[in-house]
Amino acid sequence: MTQSSNRIFDELARFATDAAGAAQGVRREVESVVRSQFERLMKDMDVATREEVEVLREMVIAAREENERLEARLKDLEAKLAGSGGTGAATP
Repeated sequence: MTQSSNRIFDELARFATDAAGAAQGVRREVESVVRSQFERLMKDMDVATREEVEVLREMVIAAREENERLEARLKDLEAKLAGSGGTGAATP
């Protein structure tokens, strides 16, 4: 009886090991399917990549700096125009 119970336990252990291996395989397969579906969904939504966002960020910073330079230049020109008494203004 002891030998048959050891054999039963060995079979149960082998069965549990096989089931655990199958469960890991199923888990990997589910992760793969979920990942591919998520990537497809993101591509269909036309979401910007990190690189695209960084390029846009740099463009916005450059535009803001140029805007500040032009604003300072405009103020300087307005001050010069006001200092000259307004004569010499171009006619449209």
